[in-house]
Amino acid sequence: MSAQLALRGVSKSYADRIVLDDVSLTVRPGEHVGLVGENGSGKSTLLRLIAGLEPPDDGTITVSSPGGVGHLGQTLDLPDDHTVQQAVDAALADLRAMERRMRELEADLTEDRMAEYGDLVGAYEARGGYEAGARTDKALHALGLGHLGRDRTLGGLSGGERARLGLACLLAAAPEVMLLDEPTNHLDDAGLTWLEDRLREHRGTVVAVSHDRRFLDRVATAVLEVEAGAVVRFGGGYGGFLAEKAAARQRWEQAYAEWCAEVAQVEEFAATTAHRVAPGRVMKDRNKIAYDRDAGRVQSSVASRVRQARERLRRLHEQAVPRPPDPLRFAGVFAGGGSQGVLAALEGVRVGDRLRVGSFAVAPGERFLVTGANGAGKSTFLRLLAGELTPDEGTVRLRGRIGHLPQETVFPRPELTVLAAFADGRPGYPDEHRDRLLALGLFRADALGVPVGALSVGQRRRLALARLLTGEADLLLLDEPANHLSLTLVEELEEALDAYRGALVVVSHDRTLRDRFTGREIEIRDGRPAGEE
Repeated sequence: MSAQLALRGVSKSYADRIVLDDVSLTVRPGEHVGLVGENGSGKSTLLRLIAGLEPPDDGTITVSSPGGVGHLGQTLDLPDDHTVQQAVDAALADLRAMERRMRELEADLTEDRMAEYGDLVGAYEARGGYEAGARTDKALHALGLGHLGRDRTLGGLSGGERARLGLACLLAAAPEVMLLDEPTNHLDDAGLTWLEDRLREHRGTVVAVSHDRRFLDRVATAVLEVEAGAVVRFGGGYGGFLAEKAAARQRWEQAYAEWCAEVAQVEEFAATTAHRVAPGRVMKDRNKIAYDRDAGRVQSSVASRVRQARERLRRLHEQAVPRPPDPLRFAGVFAGGGSQGVLAALEGVRVGDRLRVGSFAVAPGERFLVTGANGAGKSTFLRLLAGELTPDEGTVRLRGRIGHLPQETVFPRPELTVLAAFADGRPGYPDEHRDRLLALGLFRADALGVPVGALSVGQRRRLALARLLTGEADLLLLDEPANHLSLTLVEELEEALDAYRGALVVVSHDRTLRDRFTGREIEIRDGRPAGEE
């Protein structure tokens, strides 16, 4: 089957930063491809290049799509004074043009126009043109926009409504090739399920940037990972991506173990051989004649082997296999785990009109998953438990060691390097902190001297996570821990949380994390934990 999308030697830079470097890939007709990678790795850039919105610096991009190409950015790029209806019309412009031409041909359908008309009708039917209106209404209702009047201006919509409107318009247009940048943002569970079903039914090609693991698992037939300017393809959907990542980790661990074993073997050989030819070696009477006769030749031969061993050792260290990072684990022996009492308690608490809590307590080892709509008060709830927010009413009682990962990671001293910020306020020597941070695999050695203020959002998130992992907490408070982390890192983090034996309160919209979570669930609705009056 021929390629529908093909990139050959494509490179793209912004200023002096290389985003994509000599990338070649193909996507076949009908494939549903998930595009994954760290924030800032170049996923959105790759989509824009395929959509023709930006030119590559080098290389060629070929897109063959008679049924049209639709691109959904993370923001709806239309003026604020446009109406909802104008947004719909803009998305359906191709279909509307086809309709007008069909009407023109029908008005004077001569024999020489029959071929054009037949081709046009076939293309229109293939695009589902006759169902476009009904498809628009269905998409708007499914994505929670059925209440919007078609005369509403875009400037009066929230950011989430604008994003969902853009998605609804693209799905209504139903182009053969859909290029979607984070289409799951701003959707509730019902909207997510509807979107997944709609894309699975799409007979054309889909390339979607997403961090949503369930979306990828349900929709993607292949995964493209963007990393360090390169793009790597994984077959078998999201499950195949995880399996290959795990296999690559095993190969790395095996290669490192073999390298360590060979280094030890060569070092032992060099040391023991050198010992055998040492000047003080005992010479026995029965081998005196042979020793005198062969001493020079034997010593020369052994010395040669020692030189060879040392040269081999030098090459081994030049081509060293780096040590794989340790599996993520939260540190600490939980002193409060077997004691009586609670680690955090809220009684009669009120924070403005954002949150009211009658009574809530976290005992050692308890696990809570906090859910609720955006703006319900979940982050405020965690900040109270962390002791970072003083309520307008009520009391907050805290005991033990508390670790908090907020949604917005802010370091008070942006001039500090990554290593200095990691070590800030902790005992120990710089080399100890360096080894401990590198062992996590969250940063490369060349990033440790970068000022915190120059880090991306995802890098700051990893630094905050590194401090949390290596600290000791009886109670962990995690606010959307999957945000801004790579998919493999999120999978590792879940395993670390499973192994953690302290108390845990997690706020998350990640459906996979929520499905796997073991513990009690609390929904915050209208500023109150569900069930409280």
